Amino acid sequence: MSETERITIRIPSDKVSALESLVKDGKYTTISDAIRAAIDSFVDAHFAPDHIERVTVELPKGNVVELECLVKDGDSISIDDAIRNAVREYTRKRITRAMEEMH
Repeated sequence: MSETERITIRIPSDKVSALESLVKDGKYTTISDAIRAAIDSFVDAHFAPDHIERVTVELPKGNVVELECLVKDGDSISIDDAIRNAVREYTRKRITRAMEEMH
């Protein structure tokens, strides 16, 4: 594990309650894990390499549940990975169809 530092922050009680709910629902092991995940997402969103374009997708709850099942079943390592795989497959199908239409 990389070197870590401890910081102290104040969080509004409604946000703490939301974090506790995430832990209670099993989404994260601890509040610290949830906060670290949020920080990772924030840093990734703001410091992505210039050659990578970030796309934000909002999905209906049903799709998110399906993606979570893929992760639980071991078909993907994360929801992001499942989305990347789906986009790759969709792109391959579209390219194949376009190539067939050209001939």
